Amino acid sequence: MGYIAATIILGMLMLAAGCSRPPSTPEAPSAAEPGEVTAMTFDITSAAFEDGGTIPSRHTADGADVSPPLSWQTPPEGTVSLALIVDDPDAPRGAWTHWVLYDLPAGQTSLPEGVPTDNALPELGGARQGVNDFRDIGYGGPSPPPGPVHHYRFTLYALDSELGLPPGASKAEVEKAMQGHVLGQARLVGTYGR
Repeated sequence: MGYIAATIILGMLMLAAGCSRPPSTPEAPSAAEPGEVTAMTFDITSAAFEDGGTIPSRHTADGADVSPPLSWQTPPEGTVSLALIVDDPDAPRGAWTHWVLYDLPAGQTSLPEGVPTDNALPELGGARQGVNDFRDIGYGGPSPPPGPVHHYRFTLYALDSELGLPPGASKAEVEKAMQGHVLGQARLVGTYGR
């Protein structure tokens, strides 16, 4: 009887020791990914759809496939340039890039509907456009496979410098160049499905 009692007591002590260990210290925050910026946020909107709303077919591959109009608040103090990345995290093979635009002047507070699909945009202060996952320059609208609705993230980054990348840069190249230069971000999400 004494052996069983001792075994029970020993087991209880081991269980208590396991439950009473000090709480683990939180891991040091890792470098923020461009889409996970902890810096100041500001707002971006579209006259074509509300945040979380359906993107009109005019702005998709099923319509005219022109970029929607966008506008935003004044970016954080110290902003030198802006970069816009539009992607679809619901794509079957991972996030699909629909638009990469960078070196947009900090004083710019909107984009018109139907931004030309040119390498450089003198009418937008010399902003440059990158290649999307359709392998085209500029905006390529939603074109999801039949099934659930997809979410399209329009993320605008406020940067403390110009990126200076040549036209035609990829999303990955822009994100790499932005590291350490993001002052804030604004995000608008639209949905579309077939």
